[in-house]
Amino acid sequence: MTTTNLAVPDPGPALRLLSLGAGVQSTTVLLLACEGEIPRFDVALFADTGWEPRAVYANLDRLAAHAERHGIPVRQVSAGNIRADALDPRHRFVSMPLHTLNPDGSRGLARRQCTAEYKITPLKKAARELLGYPHPRRVPRGVYAEQAIGISTDEFTRAKDSGLRFLRNVFPLIDLGFDRARCLEFLAERGFGETVKSACVGCPFHGNAGWRWVRDNDPDGWAEAVEFDRAIRHGYPHATKQGQELRGQYFLHRSCVPLDQVDLDAPAKSRTKKHLRLISTESAHGVEEDGDPDGCSPWSCRSGEPIAGTGRGPGERAA
Repeated sequence: MTTTNLAVPDPGPALRLLSLGAGVQSTTVLLLACEGEIPRFDVALFADTGWEPRAVYANLDRLAAHAERHGIPVRQVSAGNIRADALDPRHRFVSMPLHTLNPDGSRGLARRQCTAEYKITPLKKAARELLGYPHPRRVPRGVYAEQAIGISTDEFTRAKDSGLRFLRNVFPLIDLGFDRARCLEFLAERGFGETVKSACVGCPFHGNAGWRWVRDNDPDGWAEAVEFDRAIRHGYPHATKQGQELRGQYFLHRSCVPLDQVDLDAPAKSRTKKHLRLISTESAHGVEEDGDPDGCSPWSCRSGEPIAGTGRGPGERAA
């Protein structure tokens, strides 16, 4: 007798989750779910780095109240405070993509693992727990959560899978044909037109427009960024304490000039042909005349061009 191996049908997701950054795109996704335009989420997860702009936290509070009225709980998860961890001599090295000025005058970027450590890791941990299989329990084959990511059509090349059997990424904005401009229109129509980018206050990938926004709209955040920039000039305290050899000076601004001395109001100068793609579209942080990235999104950090198959940008290398 001949037997036929039939494929086991997909039972569908055990949970529907939203990776909520509380920026433009993910806010749009959550509101679409509240309105029933896309399937309702069981939980919206906000991975908190501890150093978001005050406006992002204010938007998160408003979103949480709105979503919960529509039966969607918003939960915050965290791997710690990225700013405090970086400045703590007792804490292990925090890999932010700081700009480096080497002794020979050349420039580079420090490794970037902050998105993985402070966004992706807590989201994966939360997904396992919500599925009922916290580490080290093994998630059974076929059991998975569907996780919506706020990637719009204008950045579809950043859409990628999680690489995990128990977590499958979906992209509702791409499915609906929403680009960033449509997201902004959608939010304005619903009273969320003041939604700003979700990215750490001290993200080294801010362009001049992003830094101007912090300076002009978040004075406490600006003061923290200036202090942080000064504190990491000769490396992270933990690395210095461990006697690691200094390879140069570290800066938050890509000019390798102290943040409070940078002329942020001058037009940015393109250094290479790659930087000639100037962007002049309006956003919640102002006009992006220097190609300022749209913010930080798990699995698809918008800071820099993605490298196929790695989920990393070009700045993710040792200085």
